[in-house]
Amino acid sequence: MSKIEHFLASSRAALTQTELARRIQLASGNYAEEEMGKPSLLKFMGEADLLIEPARRLVRRFEVPKAERPQTVILFPGFGHGPSRMRYMAQLLEEAGHTVKDWGQGRNWGVAEETLQGLEDRLLQVCEQSGGQVALVGWSLGGLYARELAKLHPDCITKVITMGSPFSGSRRSNNIWRLYSVITGESVDEPGIDTDASEKPPVETIAFWSANDGAIGPRCAAGKPGERDRAIPLRCTHSGFTYDPQSISAVIGELDRQPV
Repeated sequence: MSKIEHFLASSRAALTQTELARRIQLASGNYAEEEMGKPSLLKFMGEADLLIEPARRLVRRFEVPKAERPQTVILFPGFGHGPSRMRYMAQLLEEAGHTVKDWGQGRNWGVAEETLQGLEDRLLQVCEQSGGQVALVGWSLGGLYARELAKLHPDCITKVITMGSPFSGSRRSNNIWRLYSVITGESVDEPGIDTDASEKPPVETIAFWSANDGAIGPRCAAGKPGERDRAIPLRCTHSGFTYDPQSISAVIGELDRQPV
């Protein structure tokens, strides 16, 4: 049984007392030094902005800039989310002139080898259908998958854009790692694939980060020179990377920019 199948099976039935205790143990402990740089509780509470976003769209006017270089784009959702969370961005990118594809793996339930293998198949399929290279845009954990795909198949990819993705620094410099351990039953110290997340893919790699991010430490999302080509600061929440007008505009702008 795959990790994803195991997760779905365990979610349909109550966890055993032993398993629940094991997961709580994974999420416990004092890691003050490793958690340095994570967003404050106040910023984390600011992620509730997500709840009022649908109503805001009813009154907000947003002129979508037209793409100068229309291309095929694959969107990668963050942990616990699926293509529906990326749908608004997909709609606006298509309005700009791009062709947008979802990642084809349903909800993102964590780091797993079988998910990466499924993404390889998906990438090659989309590249064949489009007749050329594609751009990858990944939010949060989805951005880590996008980076890994670019390491495996750089010839298929024009560039990678990550949005609030924790590819650099400590795996605990965020407000998500404890929840991740409880839900997946896995330690952040032992990810489901053998990789160095901070290693830069051999394609142009752009990292969006925000000082207002309530989930991921800004330095982890911005990365260091050599871990990405450019780091772009925004002023949105972590969830806002998927719907904030400045984030959408920044993605369109980066897609128009000729690869270095």
